[in-house]
Amino acid sequence: MRTLPILTALLLSGCALAGCAPAERADEQKPAATPTLTVWADDDRAAPLARIATRFEQDRGVKVKIVQKAMGNLRDDFVSQAPSGQGPDVIVGPHDWLGKLVQNGVVSPLDLSAKASLFSKVALDGMTYRGQTYGLPYAVESVALLRNNTLVPVAPRTFDELVAKGEALVAAGRAVHPVGLPVDPKAGSPFHLYALQTSFGSRVFGEGGELEIDDAGGLRFAAYLRKLAQRKAVSTSLTGDIATSAFLKGETPFLVTGPWDAPAVVKAGVPFSVDPLPPAGDGPARPFVGVQGFYISSKSANPILANDLLLNYLATPEAQKALHAAGGRPPAMTSVREELAGDLVMTGFAKAAAEGVPTPNVPQMDAVWADWGLSQLGIIAGEGDPAELTRKAADKIRAKIGSS
Repeated sequence: MRTLPILTALLLSGCALAGCAPAERADEQKPAATPTLTVWADDDRAAPLARIATRFEQDRGVKVKIVQKAMGNLRDDFVSQAPSGQGPDVIVGPHDWLGKLVQNGVVSPLDLSAKASLFSKVALDGMTYRGQTYGLPYAVESVALLRNNTLVPVAPRTFDELVAKGEALVAAGRAVHPVGLPVDPKAGSPFHLYALQTSFGSRVFGEGGELEIDDAGGLRFAAYLRKLAQRKAVSTSLTGDIATSAFLKGETPFLVTGPWDAPAVVKAGVPFSVDPLPPAGDGPARPFVGVQGFYISSKSANPILANDLLLNYLATPEAQKALHAAGGRPPAMTSVREELAGDLVMTGFAKAAAEGVPTPNVPQMDAVWADWGLSQLGIIAGEGDPAELTRKAADKIRAKIGSS
């Protein structure tokens, strides 16, 4: 009967020598690590996101890590790293990444049903792929017409009228170029020219996904593009930088560009207005629209927190205004756009975007740009029949994407 107390004493003394913790302390668990959300963003958006993230951190007791990435590498880095769990929880990017992101299974659907009414239709359309919403939009952008109010007090109603006004100013020695219509000497200008092409009734893809750049409207546009080149209204030597510089110096009365060039024009003190691009054909001119937004990684370790950040902190007027202030693009949230209606530059670009269509966000679009742009360069340079150049480009694209 005396062996039990002796054995207990021996065990206790041995445990003390070994540094054992008391039984009740051994059952205690270490405090859980603070959850961390990682957000990849370019340098333009990193600063406002950091301020928004600070409030989220305080409210939720989490850590948000903002990683600045070059926009040119962000999508492909995300696609390569997300499957292994090494990528971020949230990324910022344009809507035309969406098809490839979904195709690679690296983004999750986002339930925007409770807040969909807050955003413009074109913004929601851009963030939708095959009937499913995947991203939270915060801004839209498209090309519009910047018009020098001194040189041209009244907006032209058609693109032909626009060119004629520019030609008259050049003939009078008051301008050097009739219009600043940027063309990349290596890639053409499908993005800037698309509004004119749609006014002829042509678009990139039809409702069934078929390529349509060489339909009847597309061929009419090709012939018109050749005429513009003959009138020196478009040139492969007038790059984006040169066209913008010409507008800043008063050497051209018009500049076809997006909101990214507006701050430089304002700083230069050029009296200007922002108008929707006028049509060249019988239909409306509908420019490509880019939608900027946020996506949640399908491999995120904290999807609930990521959804909380997007829906309750980024889908707010305060956040949308902060992001607008950083980039100058029209907000995707309609109430914020209405609140900023006194900003005539923003309002002009917003009106232009409202008349446009989202750039196709299907993966096949990656295979369209190069041949399409090269055909435009050939047309502008007079290297062949415009219709034939367009058909050949379309055939090459169809061979790549496997469509008829």
